Amino acid sequence: MAATVATSFFAALVILNLSGLQYYLLPKAEQVRSPLHVWFRPSGYFGQGAGVLALSIFLFLWLYPLRKKFRWLAFTGAISKWLDVHSLAALGLPLLVAAHAAWRFGGVIGIGFWSMMVVWASGIVGRYLYARIPRSQAGVELTIEEIGAQRQALLQEIAEWSGLEVRDIDTVLDADPAPTTGLGLWQTLRRMVADDLRRRRAAAELRRRIRVMRPMQRREDTAALREVLRLANREMALVQQSRMLEATQNILRFWHVAHRPLAVTALVAVLIHVAVVVSLGATWFW
Repeated sequence: MAATVATSFFAALVILNLSGLQYYLLPKAEQVRSPLHVWFRPSGYFGQGAGVLALSIFLFLWLYPLRKKFRWLAFTGAISKWLDVHSLAALGLPLLVAAHAAWRFGGVIGIGFWSMMVVWASGIVGRYLYARIPRSQAGVELTIEEIGAQRQALLQEIAEWSGLEVRDIDTVLDADPAPTTGLGLWQTLRRMVADDLRRRRAAAELRRRIRVMRPMQRREDTAALREVLRLANREMALVQQSRMLEATQNILRFWHVAHRPLAVTALVAVLIHVAVVVSLGATWFW
């Protein structure tokens, strides 16, 4: 559901930006004489509408830190769900701000745009790191014991679906045993990416073994294979995440220290831009 909403929102933004492509590609001197100028200029109907929507989303993003900080807001939903909404809302910001700026990033607009883009890129990294820490459905971090129990349950379920022995599955899906203590920032990130690639290779090998043992002759067999591979990827992720847990938590703490000042800087730049525009009366809505 979330993926569908995100895809639809992003597709709508792409279509809206493409509708103004003819205007955006014109030299600045010719844009003023274009009949599209009243619509797509930064203070135009579409341009400023995109800016207002971008500002609304940008301010909405600050509700997620409040949800994390104040426990009495638990009635508004789980933190994990808030993070999903936070991430999806942020994905469309670059296209909205670019449309507002008519794809020209000079002056105060440029400062606001590029500061926001730094925060946007930082947010993508943070979302990736957050996903590397095993959590329950409520978004609470799992303990090592809970991770081990989940892993054994997954191995047993994979064995039942595939018909393979648990020890054979464990051998195929075995994670890289290299030590993870003392990893620095870049070493941790490289190890995470390597783990992601290793999961793909292990899943391909498991698929090959299952196909040799049980040829896919019916639609139900194909569906069962997809479920087995989903469970296998979950099992491998749990093992890799548990081994990288301390390193991931360290880098996530570092990320929080860097991300918050960047977010505040972007907010200040955006608010200054809005204040200047409103004080000069460069709006069509008042």
